[in-house]
Amino acid sequence: MLKNQTIGQLLKETTLSFKEKEAIVYSKENIRYTYQEFYDATTLVAKALLNLGIKKGEHIAIWATNVPEWILLQFASARIGAVLVTINTSYQEHELEYLLKQSDTSTLFFIDEFKTTSYLSIVEKLYQSKRHSPSQLPALKNFIRITPETKSSFPTWSQFLDGHYSVTDEELYKRELLPTPSDVINMQYTSGTTGFPKGVMLTHHNIVNNGFLVAQSMGLRSTDILCIPVPLFHCFGCVMSTLASVTVGATMAPIIEFDPEVVLQTVEKEKCTALQGVPTMFISELNHPNFKQYDLSTLRTGIMAGSPCPIEVMKKVMNEMHMTDITIAYGQTESSPVITQTTPLDSITKKVETVGKVHPHVEIKIVDPITNEPVNDGEQGELCTRGYLVMKGYYKMPEATDSAIDEEGWLHTGDLATADSEGYIKITGRLKDMIIRGGENVYPREIEEFLYQHPSIFDVQVIGVPDEKYGERVGACIILKDNCSVTEQNMKEFCKGKIAHYKIPEYILFVSEFPMTASGKIQKYKLREGMKDYFTTI
Repeated sequence: MLKNQTIGQLLKETTLSFKEKEAIVYSKENIRYTYQEFYDATTLVAKALLNLGIKKGEHIAIWATNVPEWILLQFASARIGAVLVTINTSYQEHELEYLLKQSDTSTLFFIDEFKTTSYLSIVEKLYQSKRHSPSQLPALKNFIRITPETKSSFPTWSQFLDGHYSVTDEELYKRELLPTPSDVINMQYTSGTTGFPKGVMLTHHNIVNNGFLVAQSMGLRSTDILCIPVPLFHCFGCVMSTLASVTVGATMAPIIEFDPEVVLQTVEKEKCTALQGVPTMFISELNHPNFKQYDLSTLRTGIMAGSPCPIEVMKKVMNEMHMTDITIAYGQTESSPVITQTTPLDSITKKVETVGKVHPHVEIKIVDPITNEPVNDGEQGELCTRGYLVMKGYYKMPEATDSAIDEEGWLHTGDLATADSEGYIKITGRLKDMIIRGGENVYPREIEEFLYQHPSIFDVQVIGVPDEKYGERVGACIILKDNCSVTEQNMKEFCKGKIAHYKIPEYILFVSEFPMTASGKIQKYKLREGMKDYFTTI
């Protein structure tokens, strides 16, 4: 049965059941909250937001790593019905400005820096330009710097928090009566693997239930301690991890910035029983030189998502990291995000070759992209989903919303998939990545899986390269294994006689890495642009 709750109601219910149990543990920083302490802390943040004049439905944004303030804001803003706009930590000035303007954000919370990017410098620049041209970001009023006490032209977190003294319990109580489960509460901008970001509007009903069903599918319990190294700005962090934990009263153990050894240290010290991550994170942990020094025997479950997992990696995760119950989840931001998931009981083959079965309370169908008619078992088509999980739409983009969600309420994911007779789903590629060469449909995933058989290939991405004669030609971007040397001609010879001639990559580019989003997804459109530029200039 689906929950009919707001996030605020959920947190209150969980707190009443697990008052003295730890809700959040930042192991490295030694910051710890019981559920009661966490609830009380969100009360102060909620009051401070009210002191700023934040209205129900108003948009506030956070540009930060997995700092404690992130989670406090997530639940405090939900309690008063403010919409939390999450900002990708990899964004730069142009992207930030676009998001703040497009989302009508009124208040920006930010940390000073991340990696080589000075957030403070970028925000100061935006602040100055807004002063000189108020119409540039008309909705933006407040800038709050999440930082230790250092001299600043912006209010700090502690100064912001002092505002709670001006708001009474009664004022907060009255505000908390206003939010309803159908209200938009979270807005995430699509990660940009296919270009221009769109603001995905998600409701309490969307993400409370998705978090709950994710927890059920992975076997997460109140006795579990979940290590969270995935970014909170992404659904993997703020729905599949934090919200999933709160739905069952589990303990959250976030990692502020992903570092494989900090993850290993946290798992050992806190005796974590569950761990999230994209495949590249698990690979980094397994390959860390000190990996064998850490006791990971308490681990049992978790989720791997974001991209397919090689079987050898999955074997090591299950055996060497003791994660026998690990699950694979598939979805997208527009579906809150999880549509399908494996279970702890599924075989290792199902965990690497499929993305499991459809979640409870969710409908799916696989249709022919041209006719929109359902395909037979084993046939490839576009995966569509319908139910509680479908977003409310893209913010201020009605045409994009209408093209994504049809009149019958089906969300067209843009992902190509097949289903077997047991109901297991395989994701076979992106509809937009499908290459049409001289009228022949070429599916990149099929060619990638073939090329993986070459002993020198570490990783490969197949893309379409624009061509005047054929429309598109097949291109392959290849990362070779260490100490391996292969030529373009070698690769073509490897393919001859084994796959159809029109599937053999005509353009081959050897690279050292692939462009990635901060959430670990490969940006094929950037590879496509890079390959096009490279082969038109040589």
